[in-house]
Amino acid sequence: MSDRPGKASATGRYADAGTYADSDDESLVGAYAGAGLGRAGAEWSIFEAEAKAPNASAGAGASLESLSAKAFARAELGSASASAGPLKAKVGLSVDTGASISPTQIEAKVLGTGVSIGRTMGISLFCTGFEFKLW
Repeated sequence: MSDRPGKASATGRYADAGTYADSDDESLVGAYAGAGLGRAGAEWSIFEAEAKAPNASAGAGASLESLSAKAFARAELGSASASAGPLKAKVGLSVDTGASISPTQIEAKVLGTGVSIGRTMGISLFCTGFEFKLW
């Protein structure tokens, strides 16, 4: 059981963008941008919940050391998600499109429909889906 303390947050309109580089893995680099009309979330112990109003985001990243790469674009009318430990469920309507690949994971989505195979197993249909983290 996790000893993570409880916290909650809510944000109205937001926009953020930037680049990142991992100081431990200098080959890990990426960029992202996103904006939305609102989001709210809460977490306590192993539990998390989040709700989002209309939003859009995009990003890409890669690591030569871990031989991984990812790219995505997302436009979402709204969503709600909840997780308990390794199990996560999400319901919403979006047009996620992107892919990621690494030695332990492969994921692909087109217009919100796709699969994830590897460390995280999952399936989604227009942003509604389930995930289970194996390790």
